[in-house]
Amino acid sequence: MSTASVATTSSGYLLVLAVMWPVIGILLSFVVSGRQIERVAWIVLPVGLVIAGATLVAVVHGGQSQIYVVGNWAPPLGIALRADGISVAMMMATAIVICVTGVFAHGEFSQPSGGPEERAPVVFWVLLFAIWSALNALVLGSDLFNLYVALELLTFAAVPLVCLKGKKETVEAALRYMLFALIGSVLYLLGAAMIYSAYGTLDIRLLSERVHAEPATLIAASLMTIGLLAKTALVPLHLWLPPAPGSAMLSALVVKGSFFVIIRIWFDAMPDLLSFRAAQLLGALGAAAILLGSVLALRQQRLKLLIAYSTIAQIGYLFFVFPLAAGLAAGVAWSGIAWTASWLQLLSHAFAKAAMFMAAGLIAEALGHDRIAELGGIGRKLPITMLAFALSGLSLVGVPPSGGFSAKWLLLLATIMEGQWWWAVVIVLGGLLAGGYIFMVLGRLLASPTVEPALQAPVSRWRECAALSLAICAVLLGFWPLQSSDLLLIGR
Repeated sequence: MSTASVATTSSGYLLVLAVMWPVIGILLSFVVSGRQIERVAWIVLPVGLVIAGATLVAVVHGGQSQIYVVGNWAPPLGIALRADGISVAMMMATAIVICVTGVFAHGEFSQPSGGPEERAPVVFWVLLFAIWSALNALVLGSDLFNLYVALELLTFAAVPLVCLKGKKETVEAALRYMLFALIGSVLYLLGAAMIYSAYGTLDIRLLSERVHAEPATLIAASLMTIGLLAKTALVPLHLWLPPAPGSAMLSALVVKGSFFVIIRIWFDAMPDLLSFRAAQLLGALGAAAILLGSVLALRQQRLKLLIAYSTIAQIGYLFFVFPLAAGLAAGVAWSGIAWTASWLQLLSHAFAKAAMFMAAGLIAEALGHDRIAELGGIGRKLPITMLAFALSGLSLVGVPPSGGFSAKWLLLLATIMEGQWWWAVVIVLGGLLAGGYIFMVLGRLLASPTVEPALQAPVSRWRECAALSLAICAVLLGFWPLQSSDLLLIGR
């Protein structure tokens, strides 16, 4: 599609709805009483899911990107929202995780009956809607500055979610997260300013036609990438993630947003600038994340920390798309199986990791702790929770027929096709290490303790089923065709 012919498509209004509908939920939350906010949520969540599904259908049925030109001012004078294949895949995954998270959080963030209203439920729902709107704006943005705005909105919604319970350790974790995020934002904004001064636009489509390899452009792209790596929690910029509570949202969705922007920069805005050395460097950082994150996960004594370090490891697989796609002919990087593998890994990890954190939260509520050494026999008390954890963990390990297996298998095939066998070694080692810490936990859950564990609090069956539903989604992704996906090619 020529940039000169950019115009609103027939289903472009759906893109506006996707961004604004959660905002409407936020506004309604400020209007109604605290006891009515859940009713607002039960309207916002399913309608938002329908909007995401309708956008997916529109893109697939039309076979092309859906566009909305804001104010009918085409770039570079105006801005446009654009939904291509990877956008709608991310939108749909986000909608599913957000909706299931809402169902799961109902038991924890609901107003007590007969008592005074609490602020925490209102704040939680407002922040959840804000994260949803920011993520949709992020995946639909087609301008580097507007991507920056969406990233900042995402950060400032996620930070208070981390310290929602107001404990000292949660506040410290939130401040650490905000520090890394702000440093990343400064670097990204500096790089974007350099790009604008060189080319007079930040529109992704226009930049793809104008940018060329020169020192200032490469420096700008490097600054933006480093800033985004800090937000993605890639090794060695990962220190903020493990201590952060609320990691179901952070690990499943928030860190994926900044990775999405990195993809936009190198594959859409600057498709010809990714050199072999730069791609290998990003791949090496991903490999370091896989190995270091897995080893640290094996050493953890608490379940939630183990899962958090596992996130660091699983993020590393996403960055193999750079060395494996960079070896392809220019302009067709996304047609390779490494492209499909990367997005399968992103989506399956989002579902699996959200489910794992939910399962860990239920176990901690039931026992009053999440110490791995003292989990013996809890799997028999909470079989649905254990099943959710097991299915999610097997997807992370890469056991068929899960989505994690399909992603890692395609990555292995890509390493063979590209002649980069060293990444295959890391993938296999990462799978073995993941199997080590996942089966260590499962062994504890299924063990026969000398004393049966006493449940300190009842566990809602609805919350267990919410976690299980996301784990099943991670497994069902394994039935994705083991070839280049037509969906992910739309709009390329």
